[in-house]
Amino acid sequence: MDFEERTAPHRQELLTHCYRMLGSAIDAEDLVQETMMRAWRSYDRFDERKASMRTWLYRIATNACLNALESRARRPLPSGIGAPGTDPEEPLVHGHEVPWLQPLPTDPAMAATERGTLRLAFVAALQLLPARQRAVLILRDVLDWSAAEVAASLETSPAAVNSALQRARARLAEENLDPDDLGEPSDPSARALVDRYVAAFERADLAALGALLTADVIMEMPPMVNWYTGRDLYLGFMKRVYTLNGTNWSHLRVEANGQPGFAAYLIPRTGGPAQFHTLQVLDVTPSGILRNTVTQDEEVFRLFNLPATLPVR
Repeated sequence: MDFEERTAPHRQELLTHCYRMLGSAIDAEDLVQETMMRAWRSYDRFDERKASMRTWLYRIATNACLNALESRARRPLPSGIGAPGTDPEEPLVHGHEVPWLQPLPTDPAMAATERGTLRLAFVAALQLLPARQRAVLILRDVLDWSAAEVAASLETSPAAVNSALQRARARLAEENLDPDDLGEPSDPSARALVDRYVAAFERADLAALGALLTADVIMEMPPMVNWYTGRDLYLGFMKRVYTLNGTNWSHLRVEANGQPGFAAYLIPRTGGPAQFHTLQVLDVTPSGILRNTVTQDEEVFRLFNLPATLPVR
């Protein structure tokens, strides 16, 4: 079996691994390409008696990511860099200098067990960790490697791995993340809730939207640094959106990071096709929608292969 045949089955999982490390789907693709180049150059030294092909590739990818992170800023969401807003009418501030966390199109082959560790809030929390702590936590808690395996990969000791893991877990615990609290996008109840939300969004029905939100719902809108928490501020901001843009909308459903979402298209007041406006990724829980991450990034639009316009239905 040649190099391409042996490595091809691992490309998608390496992409998600690099994405967790870097917070950018586009950067992750570049690092997978770099991983394959490094693996190709050292393929004659690969010894499957010492490590499986999968483990070997993960070691290369992890160290390539760590090298890349030495010269790159972390990719946060707005909630990771400042306090929430208190006035939904306040001026929007563009974070030009911030390399924002990007959503990742959901791979249909993604296992259900991966969804919680790819959700946007979890990946954003990972970006708060120093790079090596981030690598340790992903290898230990996401990939279920032993401390000895992680130590061999990072050229350190198991004791150092365990210490880094303890610090990383403590930092993530401060974010109050519960991956098990998220509904599956294909779950009938979760899908029905999203259907109701999208229908209310298109009708500009604030009362219906409010009934679908948790009391502590979060809205953030990279590349704007403004973000809001709580149902009242969320609805106050949505009122502003409808006042400024109008109340005629259309949509396309998407999945990102194993979560349901939709691309919102604004129907111009003057007529014509609906124009792409935002990509919205929802955290759906049994209690309602917990978070809406609204993206206005041209690079992300292209990543999801979204059309610029939709015919008006």
